[in-house]
Amino acid sequence: MDQPAEVPPPAGATRREKAREKMQDRVDQLREGGELLRPVTPHEFGQPDVTEREFGNRTFLVAEVAPLDIDGVRTMAVGALLWLIAFVVMLVFRDSLADSGRDWWLWTALTGAALGLIGWVYCRRRRTYLRSLEHDRSERS
Repeated sequence: MDQPAEVPPPAGATRREKAREKMQDRVDQLREGGELLRPVTPHEFGQPDVTEREFGNRTFLVAEVAPLDIDGVRTMAVGALLWLIAFVVMLVFRDSLADSGRDWWLWTALTGAALGLIGWVYCRRRRTYLRSLEHDRSERS
């Protein structure tokens, strides 16, 4: 009798498994360091494990989740772009803004776009630096 072909896991399943392994490694590090008091049981639907941690005389529940945008490049680019779009839209209505005493809105949007561009450049440089550090660490290992 022929064996049915193995069905590959869904694309997100392997990423989820890697994230769970990474999270478990972090929990193990906390356990070894004595920082982890007691783990709360994981949720059956794949939510992250929650741990209980004490800071001073207070106890907090902390979920070990991976950040969505760790380097901030995309966030800064979207923010700068939205400010730029707001500037262009308000540029069309510049006369009516000036008549109502709100022409400063135009310059606020331009300033937001400029600061967003500066933040984008900063975040790109930071990302490049962090990647070079990871590359150096992997070469040493």
